[in-house]
Amino acid sequence: MICVDNTRECFVQLWLLLERTRRLLGCQCKRYCIRNVLKAWFGPQANDEFIWQVCHQCDQEGWNQLPAPRLYPRQHRELLRAIVAVRTGISYYKIDLQALDCAYSEAFPHSTPININKKKKHGTNSTVKQ
Repeated sequence: MICVDNTRECFVQLWLLLERTRRLLGCQCKRYCIRNVLKAWFGPQANDEFIWQVCHQCDQEGWNQLPAPRLYPRQHRELLRAIVAVRTGISYYKIDLQALDCAYSEAFPHSTPININKKKKHGTNSTVKQ
């Protein structure tokens, strides 16, 4: 069983653990899905209620095949966010997204950084016409 917390250090470990779990499940000829990831991480504590709560929070289905976290991090970002929220009992919306995104860049240094919530700049040429 793993320790889950709302910190950057924990998020780095979770990102790396996602990749290790993907490889492990592949070697065991098992589907890389939320249900199997949770069962591998939490063992008997990953009961149907726990799995349902995580799936409901991240708006994904438990048996759907997940892509590789290094290549397609958005689904995994929401999954990790839901796991931390359910395990710690804090709100899904109070998860430190900046730390989660920073941890992804640290865990996968040669991948494109993710930052879904960054603000877009409108009008890079700020000339005012009067």
